[in-house]
Amino acid sequence: MKVAIAGGGSVGTAIARDLTTNGHEVLVLEQDSELVERRRAEYEGVTWVTADACEVSSLDAAGLATVDVVVAATGDDEDNLVVSLLAKQEFAVPRVVARVNTSKNQWLFNESWGVDVSVSTPSLLTALVEEAVSVGSLVRLLQFQGGSANLVEVTLADDSPAAGVAIADLGIPRDATIVAVVRDDRLVVPRGDTVLQAGDEVLALVTADVEGEVHALLIGG
Repeated sequence: MKVAIAGGGSVGTAIARDLTTNGHEVLVLEQDSELVERRRAEYEGVTWVTADACEVSSLDAAGLATVDVVVAATGDDEDNLVVSLLAKQEFAVPRVVARVNTSKNQWLFNESWGVDVSVSTPSLLTALVEEAVSVGSLVRLLQFQGGSANLVEVTLADDSPAAGVAIADLGIPRDATIVAVVRDDRLVVPRGDTVLQAGDEVLALVTADVEGEVHALLIGG
């Protein structure tokens, strides 16, 4: 897979390093030429290009039309939105992932701006804190398609209506699916006959329309 990353800061560099380690072809666009030269010396497996990722001509010269995924990873939300929009509309990139730096801007990162998946670092950190301490509460971990779908987590309380019930018998709506269950620090791949237990961490992918139904099934009320 060929991935282009806009932003050669700490976040973009970390993503580039991990993707390269996993065998992907990675191109990083960074407008600070001095930073590019330093990064080239440090990470030889990555292609580093001095370019303004908010300029169509720069993206074209970098070969953005040939990539499978664009990651808008700069520290500026406005730049990330522009990169996402150009990637999708001008170069028809199949998958665009955008970093959200300020939680209040989360609502902007949707299909209208070319964003397929938005990742808000502040929101994710908040969610992980809540996930670690909350039992019987639905916590949103990740948002997809501008909020039309969410990855949510619930740690089942003792009085959860789902405790002791097989997944197939829960009546999960069509627009939702349980993707994983963590039980006693062990991953359980969910199947229809998997019986949920109190204390299970249940991860589900849900659309916004049915999130309330899933909440009622796993938490009650």
